Amino acid sequence: MKNKIYQLTNKNGLVVEFISLGGRLISLKIPENNRFVDVLMGYDTAEGCATGDAYMGAICGRFANRIAHGRFPLDGKWIQLDQNNGTNHLHGGSNGFHKKNWEVKGINLKGYATAYQLSILSEDGDEHYPGNLDAEVIYALNDENELLIEFKAVSDKKTIINLTSHPYFNLKGVGGGTVLDHLLEINARFFTPIDPVSIPTGELKAVSGTAMDFTIPTVLSGPMNSEDQQVNLVGGLDHNWVLNKKEGDLALAATITEPVSGRSVEVFTTQPGLQVYTAMHFDGTSIGRGGHPILPFSCIALEAQNFPDAPNKIHFPSAVLEAGEIYNEKVVYRFSTR
Repeated sequence: MKNKIYQLTNKNGLVVEFISLGGRLISLKIPENNRFVDVLMGYDTAEGCATGDAYMGAICGRFANRIAHGRFPLDGKWIQLDQNNGTNHLHGGSNGFHKKNWEVKGINLKGYATAYQLSILSEDGDEHYPGNLDAEVIYALNDENELLIEFKAVSDKKTIINLTSHPYFNLKGVGGGTVLDHLLEINARFFTPIDPVSIPTGELKAVSGTAMDFTIPTVLSGPMNSEDQQVNLVGGLDHNWVLNKKEGDLALAATITEPVSGRSVEVFTTQPGLQVYTAMHFDGTSIGRGGHPILPFSCIALEAQNFPDAPNKIHFPSAVLEAGEIYNEKVVYRFSTR
């Protein structure tokens, strides 16, 4: 069923909902004082999720984020992809994984209260990517209020890959206004500056002395109101941070906190980068849950992934997946209240 809603629950009453279309996370309800606070931006119905914002809550791939000019070299040949973001390729193309219907089945996973396995076959040439790619995503929720998202994939040809999940959070809940009063902390001393079309320049720049310094909890309104050139380029944050961690380790990437309620989300990942996006493209024409228009800065995305344009930057972490090699990355969102 294309728009069936699947639920993950735990002993604390936390409820996470998703649909098979795009594997979209559509709701995350935190129980609090005999009510639920939904901290995930979304729509009232599964059908609304299917017709609303293209990436909200979705699995993005085969290559999440941007590739310059929609092309990359592989074994001495240039591969041309869809240019669906100006001159760039974005989030796997116009018909990327966010548009696919994933096969869903419930599974038992040790240490988790509820778990599902989502799978898809992306055929050789899908969006012009080489190789038949078998992709699998695990959604699992434990009793420590940790949502695990685990990505696995294998291809029969050498290819590139970068999978991520794209949930938008507002820890004040539905209709709570902007996230500009949220506190953001990122475990990163460097970020990758972008050019005017949002492609990394290739530099790894120290965050110290810039609006990109979130090494301590920082109220978002400060950097958003700064004259920082990188903020002004896109009217907010849509940047990648170089996480301070060892390759492959599952480590803390970021924490976002709403100071009044004390609700917070910690993000852990095996990935080398974290893209933070403050949702500037929303203009109120998209109507979200409860009839509330989705406005600029009404939510924030924390996307654990490889660096944007990695296939064209040899000093960035490699996005190449050899034939038969197993791609395996994890992200964990841990939810807590005061």
